[in-house]
Amino acid sequence: MTQVEIGIIGGSGFYSLPGFHETEEVVLDTPWGAPSDAYVVGTLEGRRVAFLARHGRGHRALPSELNFRANIYGFKMLGAERIVSFSACGSLREDLPPSTFVLPDQFFDRSHGRVSTFFGEGIVAHITFGDPVCPELLGPLEAACGAAKVPVRRGGTYICMEGPAFSTKAESRVYRSWGMDVIGMTNLQEAKLAREAEICYATVAMVTDFDCWHPDHDSVTIQQVIEHLVRNSENAAKVLFEVLPRIPAGRGCRCGSALEHAIITARDQIPPEARRRLGLLIDKYLSPGE
Repeated sequence: MTQVEIGIIGGSGFYSLPGFHETEEVVLDTPWGAPSDAYVVGTLEGRRVAFLARHGRGHRALPSELNFRANIYGFKMLGAERIVSFSACGSLREDLPPSTFVLPDQFFDRSHGRVSTFFGEGIVAHITFGDPVCPELLGPLEAACGAAKVPVRRGGTYICMEGPAFSTKAESRVYRSWGMDVIGMTNLQEAKLAREAEICYATVAMVTDFDCWHPDHDSVTIQQVIEHLVRNSENAAKVLFEVLPRIPAGRGCRCGSALEHAIITARDQIPPEARRRLGLLIDKYLSPGE
């Protein structure tokens, strides 16, 4: 199977990747079903990259409908060791206006009913998640935004809501009082699953609006939001071209050993079906006879 170094997830408004060379579409079937779309695999800035449109090309899936496990597992099948995720978001701060790119280093979960683990059904694992974003990706992304002349803020908290409706004003005000910085509907599950898959993960949260807390919210038109989506998509491509050469070839972080001490289940109690389903993730920690 075609192998890649880096996975790219494109969010709302970012459905394809310009500048690819020697591209091919790879359709995968995972133990959790089909990913959102085919992975477009190719060479970009000298790096082997796989691109996935999070909601499918044409934006066909709601955030709550996304098969997060299949999406992340597909990148693992392709050999990706890092994932850079681009996503549209709302700003909860006056100093993070539309067209700003935010690089959050924390997440807060307000979704419900979503599966955000590969484990269960006979095998238990508990990853550490105090620092959910790979530090080795934040620096290159910040530098890439600077080189692409895109306004950037490093750090902050991304609150993940369920959707698909946006917040009420009451909810938006509460999130601001909690100190949240940006709000979106997708990245928390991706980050957890990437950590379980031992893949480095970082989010580029691209601000399209001020959410509904802002006093000028009612004067914002859909056309204005779409204009920000288009501009952000163009800037995302620029940032991607700048960041790929800056990402180191080797990994010095601990993301690649996240499961080393996380599997709690006694090895002789792991069901054969769970072992088969999770082999790509756990076989490195199990001896052949286990």
